[in-house]
Amino acid sequence: MKASRIAAAAAAAGTAVLALSAPAFAHISVQPEGTAAKGGYAVVDFKVPNERDDASTTKLEVNFPADHPLASVMPEPLAGWSVKVTKSKLDKPLTMHGEKIDEAVTKVTWTADGKGIEPGYFEKFPLSVGALPEDTDQLVFKAVQTYSNKEVVRWIEVAQDGKAEPENPAPVLELSAATGDHHGGSTAEDASEKTDGKTEKTAAAEGSQSDSDTTARVLGVVGIVIGVAGVAYGVLAGRRRTA
Repeated sequence: MKASRIAAAAAAAGTAVLALSAPAFAHISVQPEGTAAKGGYAVVDFKVPNERDDASTTKLEVNFPADHPLASVMPEPLAGWSVKVTKSKLDKPLTMHGEKIDEAVTKVTWTADGKGIEPGYFEKFPLSVGALPEDTDQLVFKAVQTYSNKEVVRWIEVAQDGKAEPENPAPVLELSAATGDHHGGSTAEDASEKTDGKTEKTAAAEGSQSDSDTTARVLGVVGIVIGVAGVAYGVLAGRRRTA
C-alpha cells in the first residue's frame, strides 16, 4: 500500500515538474545552420513552436536590430506561407563590397496561407543573412507571434546577465569568431600559405631525392671497393696454389 502511494506521489511530482518547465522551452529561438561567423554570411532558422491547444500560429514577425543593420536578407520559399521583407533607410549608410548601402532590412513577416502551425507542432523559418557584424557577439531579434484566435504574443524581452530568463525572451543569435574567409573563397593569406606549403613540400622532396642520390653513390663506391678486393684476393689465392 505504501509503495503504491509513493509511486503515485512521485508520478504527480514528475507531472508538476514537467508542467512548470515546459513553458521555459516553448519559445521562439534562432539558430544558424552551421556557423554564424562575424563578418560572414549565414543561413539561420527561426524555430516557432505552437504553445496553444485551441489555436494555430498564423503569423510571425521578426524585427531586425537597428544598431547592427543587415543589408542582405533573403527568405527561403516556405510551403503554406507568404513572406514580406520590409526595408528602411539607414541613418548611417553601410559599405559592402566597395558600395554604399543606404537601406537595410528592418522586418520580415510570414503569413499563413492555410492552417499555419497547428497545436502540437513547430515550424522553422529560414533566412540567409549577412554580412554579420564584427563588433558584437550576438544579435537580438524581437519577434511577434499571432494566433488564429487573434491572440498576440510578443517575444521582445532581452535577457540580462545574472537574472532569470524573462517570460517572453527575444530570440538571440550567437556569433562565432571571424574566419578570415567570409565568402567561402581563398584569401591572399590562404594562397600564400598554400604556396609556402607547396614550396616546403617541394624542398622536402628535392632533399629526399638528393639524399637518395648520395646514398646510391656511396653504395656504388662501396661495391667497387668490395669488387676490387675480391679480385685481389682471388689473384693472391691463385698464386699460393701455384707455389
